[in-house]
Amino acid sequence: MKENPEFRSKGSFEKLLRSGKFAVTCELSPPDSADPERVLDEAAMLADSCYALNATDGSGAHCHMSSVAVCAILTRSGYSPIMQVSCRDRNRIAIQGDVLGAAAMGVHNILCLTGDDVSVGDQPEAKRVFDLDSIQLLQTIRVLRDSGTFLSGRVLTEAPKLFLGAASNPFVPPFEFRALRMAKKIEAGAEFFQSQYCFDVPRLRQFMKQARDLGLHELAYYLVGVGPIRSERAAEYLRTKVPGVHIPDKIVDRLRKTPKDRQREEGRQICLEIIEEVKAIEGVSGVHIMAYKQEELVPSIVADAGLMS
Repeated sequence: MKENPEFRSKGSFEKLLRSGKFAVTCELSPPDSADPERVLDEAAMLADSCYALNATDGSGAHCHMSSVAVCAILTRSGYSPIMQVSCRDRNRIAIQGDVLGAAAMGVHNILCLTGDDVSVGDQPEAKRVFDLDSIQLLQTIRVLRDSGTFLSGRVLTEAPKLFLGAASNPFVPPFEFRALRMAKKIEAGAEFFQSQYCFDVPRLRQFMKQARDLGLHELAYYLVGVGPIRSERAAEYLRTKVPGVHIPDKIVDRLRKTPKDRQREEGRQICLEIIEEVKAIEGVSGVHIMAYKQEELVPSIVADAGLMS
């Protein structure tokens, strides 16, 4: 927790947040490939624009290279990853094994997720697991780290040293319970949060006020999800097909009124404006940039927003 001087991990991401510096993380999209160079090429594009790279775990219930494999490639090459762990596909036995394996490879940060339901992916016939939810997952990894045991009580010979994170989505109802949900995750062990895409800054301000009223900004670090929208069509897809994404009509209308050949640049400009507003909100510790299939825009966004200066 913020007031606790004890470091949970040996990672640079935790040290950065504890130093009070505004943090930047980027989402790395695992390839539909067995080629490690695809991972390294994307990492090289993003690395100078962030302090840590998120390796997603079957986001949107679509299969890609596994998060643990991506993290193995990244740590072997000297990068600092945040490994996402979804409860959708594995039971507690497999998850505990993956966490230990990741820690052994040098992973210091884990983001705990319940996971999108298989019905939204391209293999809806897949069997759901959901042995744990995100709060139970946080508790499980906390037991591994702090008690040095498996959930069964069997003792570890070496406990993992990990900085634990969770997802947050202030942009979908019931709004009045979102800060309370955050509090539950902090109680379960969350020390940092990354939010869903933010396109509704007024809603974020309301949420952060609720969080501050509960003192949550003093207990965990909060990174706001941001990203450029390629076009009006992409905005409509995001808000109708991707679970949890809220894009106000005014954003879509702004893109619609922009000539098609300039919509990509307009989406980039919207992202920059949102970052500027987000930076001024008390309790925000950084931004998490998600630029799926637009990763090449990230360096210029970070530079123009003055995020790494």
